[in-house]
Amino acid sequence: MRNLSKEKPVLLAVLAHPDDETFGMGGTLAYYARRNVATHLICATRGEAGDVDEEYLKGYRSIAERREAELRCAAGKLGLAGVYFLGWRDSGMPGSADNQHPQALIQQPLEEVAAQIATFIRRLKPDVLITFDPIGGYRHPDHIFIHRATVEAFRLAADENWQDAENLPPYRPAKVYFQTIPRGFLRFVVRLLRLFGKDPRKYGRNHDIDLVAISEVDFPTHAVIDYRKVADIRDEASRCHASQGGGSLTGGLFAPLRRIFASKELYMQYYPEPENGRVERDLFEGIVQLPPFKRED
Repeated sequence: MRNLSKEKPVLLAVLAHPDDETFGMGGTLAYYARRNVATHLICATRGEAGDVDEEYLKGYRSIAERREAELRCAAGKLGLAGVYFLGWRDSGMPGSADNQHPQALIQQPLEEVAAQIATFIRRLKPDVLITFDPIGGYRHPDHIFIHRATVEAFRLAADENWQDAENLPPYRPAKVYFQTIPRGFLRFVVRLLRLFGKDPRKYGRNHDIDLVAISEVDFPTHAVIDYRKVADIRDEASRCHASQGGGSLTGGLFAPLRRIFASKELYMQYYPEPENGRVERDLFEGIVQLPPFKRED
């Protein structure tokens, strides 16, 4: 076990857009926020390239302003201790014009973004660091870029020869995990979509997500977080992201199926090297004994 000098253990998630924190790993974040863990989020962009119906922009000056407000709403529901923006622009999906914007995340030098993240690692001193898997979940360019930048930031933060802008001491998180999509559930959804006459290779609002190709990429599972105790909280956070269809995730045809088959979030371990065949049920295993789960409704 680690000898923690901090008041609380710290979890840091590094993601790309408002809604990634809820739709991807909201169960994990809500769960640990209620296990006395200071749970922080770095968000690289404000989701400028997201599709937003005009009705959701009333009272907001831009898509970015609306989506930031949605993220802050979700962060409050999840119980996050802090939200930090890197200030880059949403790059959009592959092949879109947003890819070429000079402020687009994917147009930035990887080393510059990694340095930003590494500074936060040194400042916040997370015991556990989590981010996207190597294909960014569903091959979004920003997700893949943030995965790569976070891996480099993990290296930089611990490098005694690298100096950040705040002149902070080197620091290395005890563990690093990549979140992965449950492939079994994804393959089930592919079959179900075909059964209902939908094309799983053209999924999503813009039909630009290939669920078949994603379901064929297997990653090992080294940790499983059961978030059923906070599933309702995750649903509340999802509803904050109304402009991105968050409300539809908590109702409709797939909601009961998600509750039954997808009430767990999966992770592959990057650091330290995991033991073969071992699956953890707690990301803080071997670091600190957390207090029992507690809700304050």
